[in-house]
Amino acid sequence: MNRLRAVSGTLLATATVVAAATLGVAAPAAATPGAPATPVAPATPGAPGAATPVAPGVVTPAAAPTASLGVVTPAAAPGVVTAAAAPAGLSGMDVSSYQGNVNWSAAWNNGARFAYVKATEGTYYTNPYFAQQYNGSYNVGMIRGAYHFARPDTTTGATQANYLVDHGGGWSKDGRTLPAALDIEYNPYGATCYGLSQSAMRSWITSFVNQYHARTGRWATIYTTTDWWTTCTGNYSGFAATNPLWIARYAGTVGTLPAGWSTYSFWQWASSGTFPGDQNVWNGSLDRLRVLACNGPC
Repeated sequence: MNRLRAVSGTLLATATVVAAATLGVAAPAAATPGAPATPVAPATPGAPGAATPVAPGVVTPAAAPTASLGVVTPAAAPGVVTAAAAPAGLSGMDVSSYQGNVNWSAAWNNGARFAYVKATEGTYYTNPYFAQQYNGSYNVGMIRGAYHFARPDTTTGATQANYLVDHGGGWSKDGRTLPAALDIEYNPYGATCYGLSQSAMRSWITSFVNQYHARTGRWATIYTTTDWWTTCTGNYSGFAATNPLWIARYAGTVGTLPAGWSTYSFWQWASSGTFPGDQNVWNGSLDRLRVLACNGPC
């Protein structure tokens, strides 16, 4: 996901959850003292992980995009904030082309048990390291999933869902493959909400998740921040009943979640740490994560 940075005093929250009975979400984890630090706002041109801004509607950037989970802080914001210790939950990570070839054995030995890997962006980009990252995490025993960086200003949600599925973001009931995640957040190329109204953004997300469900039988995880979600969807609650929530927040507590979600499934709590890429936890046990991967018992 886009490299997530925390803005002091403006830490942004976001989360992911699913109905426990159907999507395998554990009961809300107790707040852990000394946990995460919050996500942020639009990427700053020239900042680490930021792509050169392009006008809304441009489908193919001149160079391969570096957008990945978690946006870069505005230039005026203070530096990166990283929690002193991981919050309670099962440890994991997310990576993109930013990390290149990952030493998955080392990540496993250090305690990572799941990974989300960037597969696609818009309908113009695929992660050149996807095979190494997606298959490598699986081969060491991790539960893995793919994610798609949304570009609502370029093509429809359904078109981008198809692009994701056609480029590695599908699903199989093997007990080790998570439903793909939709990374919908600050626009590193231009307007925060990609030039869409709140109603148009809700329609775009609906188009994506419905098409992904039609292709795979699964509801995509939604990765976002509470601030972006409130600003760009009007804090819409309609996806909480079906789509797991992945919150991005670098702070000591997970904070306020987007409307509809009473708890989160995944929490991205830091942009660096023990594992390559962003640091995450699953809100539950390994057995419950397998339930989400299998969409029930395997």
